[in-house]
Amino acid sequence: MRVRLDNIHKSFGHVQVVKGLDLEVEDGEFLVLLGASGSGKTTALRMIAGLESVTSGRVLIGERDVTNVLPKYRDIAMVFQSYALYPHMTVFANIAYPLMVRKTPKAEIAAAVQEVARQVQLDTLLDRFPKQLSGGQRQRVALARAMIRRPAAFLMDEPLSNLDAKLRGYMRAELKHMQHELGITTIYVTHDQIEAMTLAHRVALLEKGVLQQLDTPANIYNRPANLFVAGFIGSPPMNFIEGTLKDGLFTAPDSHFGTGTRATRTAAVAGMRPEDCRVTEPQDGKLTGTVYATELMGDHTLVTCRVGTATVTVKADKAFKRQDNEAIGVDFAEASVHLFDKASGERIA
Repeated sequence: MRVRLDNIHKSFGHVQVVKGLDLEVEDGEFLVLLGASGSGKTTALRMIAGLESVTSGRVLIGERDVTNVLPKYRDIAMVFQSYALYPHMTVFANIAYPLMVRKTPKAEIAAAVQEVARQVQLDTLLDRFPKQLSGGQRQRVALARAMIRRPAAFLMDEPLSNLDAKLRGYMRAELKHMQHELGITTIYVTHDQIEAMTLAHRVALLEKGVLQQLDTPANIYNRPANLFVAGFIGSPPMNFIEGTLKDGLFTAPDSHFGTGTRATRTAAVAGMRPEDCRVTEPQDGKLTGTVYATELMGDHTLVTCRVGTATVTVKADKAFKRQDNEAIGVDFAEASVHLFDKASGERIA
């Protein structure tokens, strides 16, 4: 079911946490609210759930205005970071609880629990208690409990953050498959850009309560709307060089290159992603500098260079060998350069 936030504001005393958020989540869409700690993403999710009041604006689920409706009447299911399982209940009872509260007939409950447990691979663990489960298994119990209700929307607040890296990767695939199979609208909060990029149909990136960009993961990565988005998305982050732009020619200390545009700015920022750069001899690069550090990452080497007063990172071949302080060049295609206005931070078309 479609979920819409219409000019939502939220303040705690004099502190504005969410500022004029407009967001429409399509029926069956997986939307990720992404941002650093304090960006307002969890507060926005809690307002959708009804766990936080709205200072101004409207929350709509389907065609129904639920701004002042109690959480239990919103037809949503929430999965928390902490799992929130009942320790004295078996896996079966934890999953069945939403149907037991509704006084659903026992035979229907048993059939529904078996079906949803099979979907999350818990059908052999139904007699166990939460303390007998691993972190990943507990999280799947929490997911199954949400799934069994077949709600209008799933709301998930950093559900994988307590898991180790390997299990997070596994659970990401499970979540994506589950959401695709069920087709239920899902709004997912995370500070982890990998989760956002791998799970979402669209990503809403928030900073200090303001929506910075709402788009597909590919568009946010390839066409960031501003300097904040460009610097937040990507690991390692985008390289930035400050300079001037005249008729598309970018000039800065130790660099001088075309950008494929006709734009002019007295203060501009050029951005290049590490994977779009390559190390060359000094005379062959668009930038010249020295090697500051190298880090072998297994399948590639990260080369950190000093270019004037800036630091530039290049994703090089795993066999890369250069000495610290050795003079090098950094080259890249004009088409891979991202340009931003320094004053406003906005992307230059």
